[in-house]
Amino acid sequence: MASEIIFYIEDSLDGGFEARALGFDIFTDGENEDELKKNIRDAVHCHFEDGKAPQIIKLHFVREEALAL
Repeated sequence: MASEIIFYIEDSLDGGFEARALGFDIFTDGENEDELKKNIRDAVHCHFEDGKAPQIIKLHFVREEALAL
């Protein structure tokens, strides 16, 4: 059992956020950060059997920007 799980979070092209777990087949999204966090918790609980879910969920927000010179 892993003690933590890390989610890679990016802005969605449709607005809001998309999240995917590193090392697990868990994907979810949300219109805002509060909804995203709720959906991530729900997705983790659905993916793991009772008592087997990691105790810590880490969120890694990635934002890509381009600057013109």
